[in-house]
Amino acid sequence: MGRQARGEFMDPSEVQVFHCVQRCVRRAFLCGNDPYSGVCYEHRRHWIRHRLEFLASVFGIDCLTYTVLSNHLHLVLRSRPDVVQSWDDQEIARRWLMLFPQRHGKDGAPAEPRQSELDVIVNDPEKLAERRRRLSDLSWWMRCTAENIARLSNREENVTGHFWEGRYRAQRLLDEASVLACAAYVDLNPIRAALAEDLESSQFTGAKDRIDDLRDRNTRTRMSNHEWERSLHCHCSGWMSPIEIRETVDPVGSNSNTSPRRASEKGFLPIALTSYLELLDWTGREIRRGKRGAIPDHLAPILERLGLDKNCWCDLIVKFGRYFKRAVGTVEHIRDEAVHRGQRWLQSPGCLS
Repeated sequence: MGRQARGEFMDPSEVQVFHCVQRCVRRAFLCGNDPYSGVCYEHRRHWIRHRLEFLASVFGIDCLTYTVLSNHLHLVLRSRPDVVQSWDDQEIARRWLMLFPQRHGKDGAPAEPRQSELDVIVNDPEKLAERRRRLSDLSWWMRCTAENIARLSNREENVTGHFWEGRYRAQRLLDEASVLACAAYVDLNPIRAALAEDLESSQFTGAKDRIDDLRDRNTRTRMSNHEWERSLHCHCSGWMSPIEIRETVDPVGSNSNTSPRRASEKGFLPIALTSYLELLDWTGREIRRGKRGAIPDHLAPILERLGLDKNCWCDLIVKFGRYFKRAVGTVEHIRDEAVHRGQRWLQSPGCLS
């Protein structure tokens, strides 16, 4: 049976969280050392991270975390149509023309659009509405990622043709428990693949970027984790969504933004950054040992608050990408989503119990 059309379960007009995977279609590696050709493509990881950071500054989409591996990349993305609706018409046109510029600067970067170029979009209501919708569409984010890297890679190798698989894979994450499990799965991918021994050496992951900034914070300021994640000092991770969300300080519908590098300052988990990194560190050690072990008592409440069984946590992370297909969530959230979308939408879900 063919894959379900993404338009049936992805809606740019709703705030949704998805785990997206894009794989290289050729035997040649996306990044790293290609054992077949003997060529090193490690520099392409920098291309991808730079592109993701640029897209985070343009789209109304939050990047929660990411990982760039040798022949594929993982992204956890949250659409923010509520943020896009707060932008005026001029801002919509400006951001779109930064994605698809009419002109480039001497360094090849998109040139700031002229007013005449902005007016072409602003003065066309139908075109303006379409551009506004696309700026919170995860499929357009993935398209703008894949096309840019494919062009650079093909030019470098002096070849033509497809670089990526025809379609990227997308899993809907329905609740905080599924978001935590997926974020951990993505951040620990290099460790599970034996490409790194610990979080500090897991290059080009969201966790590594946050750790580098956390080290910088400890030497420069006494800000709390919550304040630090929203400051302008996070050079490595400032384009990604903060980890911690506090309902009283950060209302769910808050669109306030102090950084031009990302769509919003809204976090995505009810735990502190240090607690998340500590949970990752423990999980990574247990996975590498090949045994389940026991989660320390002070970490167990984190999982319990999110409705996860602490005894099955490591097994969940290992099997996350293998068994969960279209959507991931608790039984209640899967059922609610099926009712909302219709039973045809409910194909190959994964339930967290």
